[in-house]
Amino acid sequence: MAGTGIGGGRRDRSPLMPVILTAIGLALIAGFISLGVWQLHRRVWKLDLIATVNARLDAPPVAAPPTAGPADVYRRVTVRGTFRNDRETFVQAVTERGLGYWVMTPLVGPRFTILVNRGYVPAEKRADHDRPSGPVTVTGLVRVSEPGGGFLRSNDPAADRWYSRDVAAIAAAKGLGPVAPYFIDADATPNAGGYPVGGLTVVSFRNSHLSYALTWFGLAILTVVGLVIVWRPGRER
Repeated sequence: MAGTGIGGGRRDRSPLMPVILTAIGLALIAGFISLGVWQLHRRVWKLDLIATVNARLDAPPVAAPPTAGPADVYRRVTVRGTFRNDRETFVQAVTERGLGYWVMTPLVGPRFTILVNRGYVPAEKRADHDRPSGPVTVTGLVRVSEPGGGFLRSNDPAADRWYSRDVAAIAAAKGLGPVAPYFIDADATPNAGGYPVGGLTVVSFRNSHLSYALTWFGLAILTVVGLVIVWRPGRER
């Protein structure tokens, strides 16, 4: 006779245990499948975004607008004006050329003022780089403002230390008055003396949504296998 007390044999599990496990398993399967489907939708969205941005990059430049929204990001634009070299700002940068700074210079045009990221300079070129004094035409990409800071550090306008290209904060610190709410990354048109170096914008979108979806669907299949084991006839649970 099988013992059921202390020192006895195996205690039978509650008959409700398979039901509880099944309920948990079904909830997990539904959740995993939902997450997998959501990742597939995200993949479609990301592919559409990549195609849209690539089309903007390949399109001929248009006149820079006084304002810009999400539909204008990475659009090629052109603008004419005069640089205010006395109000340039150096923003810490990490580029394919190494550590250095972005040279952010206000460009005063006939309709509005806009900040232009003229490109990269190494530390030793902060005081020794091209500064055009007359009217210029700039072609580049629309970029959104980067408020707050970067590199895990906050911008410090009072000390003129900048870690992100925060348009509003730079404009206020330099006394520029109203400016366009975005900035332009200048293209690779060479500057006299070689610096600043433009055209270093990195346009890259990570697209791992398919692998994420397969992971979630795989977890759903493993959960189904677990439920089959739970309910397999003759199997001790």
